Amino acid sequence: MGDMANNSVAYSSVKNAVKEANHGDFGVTLAELRSLMELRAADALHKIQECYGDVHGICTKLKTSPNEGLSGNPADIERREAVFGKNFIPPKKPKTFLQLVWEALQDVTLIILEIAAVVSLGLSFYQPPGGNESLCGSVNVGEEEEESEAGWIEGAAILLSVVCVVLVTAFNDWSKEKQFRGLQSRIEQEQKFTVIRGGQVIQIPVADIIVGDIAQVKYGDLLPADGILIQGNDLKIDESSLTGESDHVKKSLDRDPMLLSGTHVMEGSGRMVVTAVGVNSQTGIIFTLLGAGGDEEEKEKEKEKKEKKNGAVENRNKAKAQDGAAMEMQPLKSEDGGDGDEKDKKKANLPKKEKSVLQGKLTKLAVQIGKAGLLMSAITVIILVLYFVIDTFWVQKRPWLAECTPIYIQYFVKFFIIGVTVLVVAVPEGLPLAVTISLAYSVKKMMKDNNLVRHLDACETMGNATAICSDKTGTLTMNRMTVVQAYINEKHYKKIPEPEAIPEKTMAYLVTGISVNCAYTSKILPPEKEGGLPRHVGNKTECALLGLLLDLKRDYQDVRNEIPEEDLYKVYTFNSVRKSMSTVLKNSDGSFRIFSKGASEIVLKKCFKILSANGEPKVFRPRDRDDIVKTVIEPMASEGLRTICLAFRDFPAGEPEPEWDNENDIVTGLTCIAVVGIEDPVRPEVPDAIKKCQRAGITVRMVTGDNINTARAIALKCGILNPGEDFLCLEGKDFNRRIRNEKGEIEQERIDKIWPKLRVLARSSPTDKHTLVKGIIDSTVFDQRQVVAVTGDGTNDGPALKKADVGFAMGIAGTDVAKEASDIILTDDNFTSIVKAVMWGRNVYDSISKFLQFQLTVNVVAVIVAFTGACITQDSPLKAVQMLWVNLIMDTLASLALATEPPTEALLLRKPYGRNKPLISRTMMKNILGHAFYQLVVVFTLLFAGEKIFDIDSGRNAPLHAPPSEHYTIVFNTFVMMQLFNEINARKIHGERNVFEGIFNNAIFCSIVLGTFVVQIIIVQFGGKPFSCSELTIEQWLWSIFLGMGTLLWGQLISTIPTSRLKFLKEAGHGTQKEEIPEEELAEDVEEIDHAERELRRGQILWFRGLNRIQTQMDVVNAFQSGSTIQGALRRQPSIASQHHDIRVVNAFRSSLYEGLEKPETRSSIHNFMTHPEFRIEDSEPHIPLIDDTDAEDDAPTKRNSSPPPSPNRNNNAVDSGIHLTTDKNKSATSSSPGSPLHSLETSL
Repeated sequence: MGDMANNSVAYSSVKNAVKEANHGDFGVTLAELRSLMELRAADALHKIQECYGDVHGICTKLKTSPNEGLSGNPADIERREAVFGKNFIPPKKPKTFLQLVWEALQDVTLIILEIAAVVSLGLSFYQPPGGNESLCGSVNVGEEEEESEAGWIEGAAILLSVVCVVLVTAFNDWSKEKQFRGLQSRIEQEQKFTVIRGGQVIQIPVADIIVGDIAQVKYGDLLPADGILIQGNDLKIDESSLTGESDHVKKSLDRDPMLLSGTHVMEGSGRMVVTAVGVNSQTGIIFTLLGAGGDEEEKEKEKEKKEKKNGAVENRNKAKAQDGAAMEMQPLKSEDGGDGDEKDKKKANLPKKEKSVLQGKLTKLAVQIGKAGLLMSAITVIILVLYFVIDTFWVQKRPWLAECTPIYIQYFVKFFIIGVTVLVVAVPEGLPLAVTISLAYSVKKMMKDNNLVRHLDACETMGNATAICSDKTGTLTMNRMTVVQAYINEKHYKKIPEPEAIPEKTMAYLVTGISVNCAYTSKILPPEKEGGLPRHVGNKTECALLGLLLDLKRDYQDVRNEIPEEDLYKVYTFNSVRKSMSTVLKNSDGSFRIFSKGASEIVLKKCFKILSANGEPKVFRPRDRDDIVKTVIEPMASEGLRTICLAFRDFPAGEPEPEWDNENDIVTGLTCIAVVGIEDPVRPEVPDAIKKCQRAGITVRMVTGDNINTARAIALKCGILNPGEDFLCLEGKDFNRRIRNEKGEIEQERIDKIWPKLRVLARSSPTDKHTLVKGIIDSTVFDQRQVVAVTGDGTNDGPALKKADVGFAMGIAGTDVAKEASDIILTDDNFTSIVKAVMWGRNVYDSISKFLQFQLTVNVVAVIVAFTGACITQDSPLKAVQMLWVNLIMDTLASLALATEPPTEALLLRKPYGRNKPLISRTMMKNILGHAFYQLVVVFTLLFAGEKIFDIDSGRNAPLHAPPSEHYTIVFNTFVMMQLFNEINARKIHGERNVFEGIFNNAIFCSIVLGTFVVQIIIVQFGGKPFSCSELTIEQWLWSIFLGMGTLLWGQLISTIPTSRLKFLKEAGHGTQKEEIPEEELAEDVEEIDHAERELRRGQILWFRGLNRIQTQMDVVNAFQSGSTIQGALRRQPSIASQHHDIRVVNAFRSSLYEGLEKPETRSSIHNFMTHPEFRIEDSEPHIPLIDDTDAEDDAPTKRNSSPPPSPNRNNNAVDSGIHLTTDKNKSATSSSPGSPLHSLETSL
């Protein structure tokens, strides 16, 4: 990292030389700051002391105040931006329209057509030298002059239609990329950060942060710029995205004050002065280096392109690749660019993201159809050529004359063009397009429904969801907490008491304890509108406590002004292991007082005294504790209240100062001040949404950190549980006891016994959430694999969000880390938005099916007509240009029309399709074949008897350059009319009768059908020679339209035939089944591959073999026996931000493992716990807080300021157990022992 940083200095110092000459009147230059930020820990401290004295010295030189921040006046901000740069990394240029056109031209069928057209053009201009043309077989030489001039038209028309197709494709790609960039910029704008300006704490967009700003950092933040710590509480940072080291780095003024952009705050809070932004920050420097390596990336992309533009996923990757650098330092994109010297090298090796289920099914189907089309077209050409050759040279016994060669070649070219047309019609190029349009359209509309989709395919996966594991706080409830009951001085108040009722002493403890021991970022602001509710800022539980003080007519702000944050002696911030938060104050006489608050059961266990009725402490025995639990805590919880216990402890002045790092000795022997019950009302619209989910075959489970009574009460209110049903509500430790065997390992069979009935998991830790999600996904109890959606908001929810098929992060309450691990962000944190996402997901699936039903009908008919026509009459009844027009209707326009149908509530009345359901159901197969039959009958009748019916000249056996005949024009016109009306039939795929239902809700559909009709009239009436059409009379038009409308009536007939009778119909378009993938690929690829791509992946497989060797300790076989499936085991790419640590890390990442505390030393307790399950928490062993635990999400008396889980790993890159396997020699023995967490969480390889 160091030398990389150095050459980056060399690289950019040239650029900055100009700026430095004019570094304003700051006491420090850009270059000095940059070189300072490249140092770590001790070196950095030494340098700061040597050059600046301390951090305050740097603040002085940067003309900023550590407490007040910058003044925020515009002139000052501009000057700083001029000298130190903006917090913005310029994006890579998007592809130009011409590049996209060039890419669209790479399509094989189009190339074949272009060649054919050019040859045909060339031959039409070539006049064979004299000679007796009648010798050259049955070439009727009619209207010779006019003909030779018109001969070029067909070639030109084909070229023109190719141009049309290419432009449409390119325009689609271009608009898609534009949408993608729009989405990214929207995500960027939503990314805000807290800074202090003019003494006020304000939130500004990340791009507006400038050098000299004082930024507040807290649990869950992703740092947007480099800075130096001014003040910190218990601050721990995950720097793995920059260094690859998974251990969390403790940051403090005396050890390591350097904070780097792109790293995650995993615990604690603090303030920093910003010293480098944008391209000068550590992440920015790496980006500039990557930018320099842009050319290699271009080559990479070219390679990827050739793998056939495959719908949404690939296009997304494409867009990502270009978006690599378009990163404002905001986290949500560290997907596409983190930092990394090895990014270029690795990018070639890391396999592309696994295709989504739909994508896989479609690719497979398209390949199958394409092969069939190729076969048909080849047969067509061969038959035509043989017929011609036999007829001319054998039956008519003509010699091959030299001067006739060009004419024969012209015939052959004509046959070749007919063959290509068959192929063009057979290959459904519209499929990827339909998926892309459908997904892009849905994503755009889902924005309005408060779903910000970050991964396109998440939208479609959501339609298959069978289970939703939801948080309680904020998702099902309103997240507006208020204290409604309290137990103070041995009295249970059912509503908040009057201030006079509470003894002065108790009141003093309450006021100081709550004011100081809540994060200073949590506060209550006056309402925005008159008569509105006061605004809660920061952690909602803490706001409820502050609100209690306001109800008691006391002001917390006075206490905070008296004791500013930097005077707090020590803070133990909240995290999901502690389940509590404690703050130490040093009194003037040298004594210490610690205030603690947290989940009532946990804090009460540590209380040895309690304030009596007169406010004096009295002894508090375990017996009294059980009484309080029974008489106070359980009644509160059964009403759905969350209970929080407040306590304190004094350390007298005379004694030696306690060992502050030894937390268990400090936070014990407490005196209980009060227990309060906090209410969080259920959102009014949630019960209805949950009913819809249950009707749609989706099980909703609640996973919360609250205690079981509260959780059960809320679950009843929401309708997750209904009275009298036989469902399980478990606590985390109970759940763990049931799923682990004697050795403490998790067993899939045990999980399978529990999860089908489990509805509420209370007091659960993030690990439990991850275990549950993984258990449900890996389960084989039902024949369909479960598709699980998970909601999360805390940093520690990251692993579960990544493991789930679809992760929903909360847009309002969620931390940056959670948002980054997610697929969809709920901008209003509301459960009903998830139901909307399900509706859109099912709609995408149905849209694709509608399109397929339409497309395949046309395919079948067009191919058979062209094939038989060519074989019987030596000429395809549908000409190349006409075929291209039909192709345009079928592909591009139909995909637009059918893929943009808005969803209806009816979608929620059926069960999910499941992952293995074929794209084309029996009903659809019946529709396709039935309509194809009708259309073929009509077309062949017209083709072979049309001239008699309409009393016109026959168009069959026309000479080479004959003018277009009315006969064939009628065939073509009727064919197109049937497609138009069949497009209306295709709107329903489940055999519904009314195909017009809701047709006017879709403006796009109506306008496309009308538009196509108008264009068809123009083509037929005025298309003439290029389109091989001749004008038709009104009567002929009416017949064409009448025959077209027949498809609607015929459709009614088809839907009366019960599908159950038609056993012989096969379904088509299954996904890739697990069995079809060779064993070694299962083991090594970690990803589902689809057939079309498998051939392209041999090299990558070899690379993975290398990985596998390193990974032998992770005993892949073992993981397999434990029954994990690879289908979707890893739906999401780990962020590139981390793709360049060692391979070990890459691999460890992959196996979404999640366990173990930060350092090997502290980790041992978990190992013991796993290996000796007889440790039970009841014996109040405070040092094993593993199971009795909750999610920071819930009992988070300070979530924002709080800190994360044992091994919180953003994006699972800090997969400790995985990494330590290969890094810590001293520990490797424990790691692979059967009891280790690694072993118990079978890796999902």
